[in-house]
Amino acid sequence: MPETVQESGAEQDSIEETAEQTADQPAVADGEVIVESDAVADGAEDDADDNEDGDDRAAGSNEDLLVKEGDIAGDYLERLLDLVDYDGDIDLDVEAGRAIVSIDGGDDLEKLVGPRGNVLEALQELTRLAVQQETGARSRLMLDVAGWRADRRQELRDLGRATAERVLGGDERVRLQPMTPFERKVVHDAVASFDGVHSESEGEDPRRRVVVFRQS
Repeated sequence: MPETVQESGAEQDSIEETAEQTADQPAVADGEVIVESDAVADGAEDDADDNEDGDDRAAGSNEDLLVKEGDIAGDYLERLLDLVDYDGDIDLDVEAGRAIVSIDGGDDLEKLVGPRGNVLEALQELTRLAVQQETGARSRLMLDVAGWRADRRQELRDLGRATAERVLGGDERVRLQPMTPFERKVVHDAVASFDGVHSESEGEDPRRRVVVFRQS
């Protein structure tokens, strides 16, 4: 996992303010900003409806929308990098029904990650809102910077598996440290691969955490 750089509060605030300046006001529907809830990000994600009638045209249309989301996000993030004078290569992809955007190759990119990825999470939300403004639909786009999210995902998978094995080995219930919605989702998925154990989230952000316990 890449070592994140601890920035001062003032510098991180400056990065986030710069990100906000690269987009206009977010899109609204019925007077409210559409923002992904914790329930959505935390293992209860409301994926797009499956196309049960097998309409290839609908599938193609959805793919086109995801490609468009990636293009919009890429333009937004390119402007951001120009404003903060950071180098980086932007890669766009579509995977598992969502647009995937990654930024790699720059010496300063870890500043866009922040401690435990908090700057990255904020930047991802701003990018989703910029996409939403253009498309009029909520975006489930995933943003990674300097490979941080990919490395963190593997760490969390290992943690989820080790915790499940610990519970199966005798511990009745294990409470993990507070995590972000992204982190909790990865742990839930890892635990779900084991029979005889179950995981839930408890508490309120920013202290919300995963609890793993044996199934009765």
